[in-house]
Amino acid sequence: MHAYRSHSCAQLSKTNVGETARLSGWVHRVRDHGGLLFIDLRDHYGMTQVVADPDSPAFKTAEAVRGEWVIRVDGEVKARSEETVNTNLPTGEVEVFAREIEVLSKASELPLPVFGEPDYPEDIRLKYRFLDLRRETLHANIMKRSAIIAKMRAEMAGAGFNEFSTPILTASSPEGARDFLVPSRIHPGQFYALPQAPQQYKQLLMVSGFDKYFQIAPCFRDEDPRADRLPGEFYQLDLEMSFVTQDDVLSTVEPVMRNVFEAFADGKPVTESFPRIAYADAIRKYGSDKPDLRNPIEMQAVTEHFAGSGFKVFAGMIASDPKVEIWAIPAKTGGSRAFCDRMNSWAQGEGQPGLGYIFWRGEGENLEGAGPLAKNIGPERTDAIRTQMGLDDGDACFFVAGLPEKFASFAGAARDRAGAELKLIDEDRFELAWIVDFPFYEFNEEEKKVDFSHNPFSMPQGEMDALENQDPLTIKAYQYDLVCNGFEIASGGIRNHKPETMVKAFEIAGLPKDVVEERFGGLYRAFQYGAPPHGGMAAGVDRVVMLLCGTRNLREITLFPMNQQASDLLMGAPSEAEPRQLRELHVRLSLPKE
Repeated sequence: MHAYRSHSCAQLSKTNVGETARLSGWVHRVRDHGGLLFIDLRDHYGMTQVVADPDSPAFKTAEAVRGEWVIRVDGEVKARSEETVNTNLPTGEVEVFAREIEVLSKASELPLPVFGEPDYPEDIRLKYRFLDLRRETLHANIMKRSAIIAKMRAEMAGAGFNEFSTPILTASSPEGARDFLVPSRIHPGQFYALPQAPQQYKQLLMVSGFDKYFQIAPCFRDEDPRADRLPGEFYQLDLEMSFVTQDDVLSTVEPVMRNVFEAFADGKPVTESFPRIAYADAIRKYGSDKPDLRNPIEMQAVTEHFAGSGFKVFAGMIASDPKVEIWAIPAKTGGSRAFCDRMNSWAQGEGQPGLGYIFWRGEGENLEGAGPLAKNIGPERTDAIRTQMGLDDGDACFFVAGLPEKFASFAGAARDRAGAELKLIDEDRFELAWIVDFPFYEFNEEEKKVDFSHNPFSMPQGEMDALENQDPLTIKAYQYDLVCNGFEIASGGIRNHKPETMVKAFEIAGLPKDVVEERFGGLYRAFQYGAPPHGGMAAGVDRVVMLLCGTRNLREITLFPMNQQASDLLMGAPSEAEPRQLRELHVRLSLPKE
């Protein structure tokens, strides 16, 4: 027999009754039933009940064991009586009567519980992550993550992609976040950067003649942490294809992502055909470029109904600036003053002066609009708004006013808030959509210059003609995102593969040709020697797993995450370097004064 086990703790069944089995694992819990000891023995695969009676030579050891000790058990497999069968366990029809128990490892008093799922301070959970990972839900999430990644690999291979690994030590890249820099010992005063993404390398692979590439790529960005983005590092399903249009990329990736979601959705519906929504439409309808389409609320402009009306605040804004708009946020079933007042208070808590509203209630055969706005604009305009928005008795509508680019995100947050409070969101489904036609440039208010809005390596729609003859802020990009339930889960684009177009695009953003050649020399040189039209995208593995595990925090699907201060409490990173290490790297510290 094997030194530690003949079976895992999930394998034994009635077919093994009468056999001698050897199991090894962790003591999940010990129960004393009037002198008869029951030990729930747990390993990676599952749980088996072990019984030690006072006549067994193993009884004395069984009395000594405690939770999370690691033990080996030899014993006879017996059928449980009908009334003691545990239908919640795969091994619940049998138990092992211990003949011998060997303690393989003792456990000190635990700093956090492993049995059950109580909330526990995050700093303790991260410091003792090896214990935290023994807990059932987190352990299952990590295994689900592994299975999802395996499914991604299988789907990509099935779609004809080849997996290649790209370098980790590389040059700095303008991906929009801070680089992690690595000082070079061999080249004093110079630094490598950890890749924010394999962007340039995957494009170089296309220039090298490899037609379809993918990898599960580690990416590193020195960003502030938040719930849906881990500090330091994350993983993405990275891919690139040659001789493709935007439609080719979307139609290739869509079945891959749909199949991944359907495989792990636990029966929840997944969007069959992902809609394609223009960025401008997404902002106007949902106030976000990553809308939660489970929320049925769609906003509309109702500016004309307030122009010249008795509501002087909105009417005055419209008269003073032709760019001012009034957007309506319909709220089915929200037609009570109490709810409308709660939304108004929420808006004030968000730093807004308030949130205007109208709600409708039946008065005989007529519907009457209620609230201060209704009184100011009159019944005819009020009813026109109700008709346009498709509202009825018991419904409400909220209003935001000003320049859309300044209030759109707040309007989107109000839409989210109303949908959640009124329970309009179907939580048990996955709604995916493509967001397309992103603006190529945006105006950087801080630096007072035109900047890239999204990925600087994307091809502008209209190519060189657009760059030379269009207002930069009106140019759209062959750039697309995949969104699911309010999260961006993938982003990509058709690449700018022409050197002259690349130079012109960066020139508009304030980077002259010599800087482009210096910073992106490898890519720029490659484009001189025959670059195929190509495009691709990257899907955030962590966010996909987070959604499929039904959690809202990436720490619940990550093996060894950092805390909110970007510290690894388990390994003690970051840590101070020894003077000898700094001398070898020719690095001198200039620390801020306390």
